[in-house]
Amino acid sequence: MLEIRWHSRAGQGAVTGAKGLADVISTTGKHVQAFAFYGSAKRGAAMTAYNRVDTKVIMNHEKYMKPDYVFVIDPALAITTDVTIHHKDTTKYIITTHLSTEELIKAQPRFEDKDVYTVDCIVIANETIGRPIPNTPMLGAFMKVSGMYDIEFFKENMKRVLSKLPQKIVDANMVAIQRAYDEVK
Repeated sequence: MLEIRWHSRAGQGAVTGAKGLADVISTTGKHVQAFAFYGSAKRGAAMTAYNRVDTKVIMNHEKYMKPDYVFVIDPALAITTDVTIHHKDTTKYIITTHLSTEELIKAQPRFEDKDVYTVDCIVIANETIGRPIPNTPMLGAFMKVSGMYDIEFFKENMKRVLSKLPQKIVDANMVAIQRAYDEVK
């Protein structure tokens, strides 16, 4: 079973991102879960969202997991929260930050000996979508790091997921996804 934990602040789109990812994955015949845990319902409060993916029915509904991937879409949470809790030796971290991977590890030694990737999803979101909602750029970075799906397949399916939004927002999200895919290091 593949498990993903998102670290975010309420309002940054982690829940929507987790649900969008689940929607895309479900089209491939896999079983998937997307859910969230809110510490506080206020915009800006720290929160976590989760995905599980498997080829068989998922009976586990607990929030506790040993994730294969950890997404940190608020840069401050990489410093202020132990996002490495309950990790596996093989867990991969994709972190939104303006720092390089080396600078982040130097600033936060808990990431030493971990598989860490960095990309500035907030800058990408601001420059493409016009708002600091880094969920779709994070998914673009995830497609690159994981190799789960071809980026064109993923973007086509995300167009369907986002189809209720105005076309210019859908187009901007496609650019954001591609940029994060290209820029993650």
